[in-house]
Amino acid sequence: MSYGSTLRIVQEVAKELMQIGIDIEIIDAQSLLPFDINHDTLKSVAKTNRLLIVDEDVPGGASAYLLQQIIEEQDGYQYLDSKPATLTSKAHRPAYGSDGDYFSKPSAEDIFEKIYEMMHEADPNKYKSLY
Repeated sequence: MSYGSTLRIVQEVAKELMQIGIDIEIIDAQSLLPFDINHDTLKSVAKTNRLLIVDEDVPGGASAYLLQQIIEEQDGYQYLDSKPATLTSKAHRPAYGSDGDYFSKPSAEDIFEKIYEMMHEADPNKYKSLY
């Protein structure tokens, strides 16, 4: 799940992940307002058994709200095979302009590594450690 400027990056990373056999489901949180009255995120978590929220906001920002809604309000915890995760901007004041985006917000590499790490945890024989 993502929204805003990081959604485009997640969509690009999804193509790279497909090349190594990882098929992710992407949900644009902005399409769920008011928040997810049809429980589309819960359906996705039930199908994938994983949850990663990629957020352009600082830790504890919108990702905390999304996580609370999915895990607590929709009881999504019952479908998870691993702990839910968030990947957010760094906890600092970003630099001005596009340089600030690159150094502050999650990059394609950050997203790829986090998703791969989740798959490695699920199946370490199939998804060897990156390090």
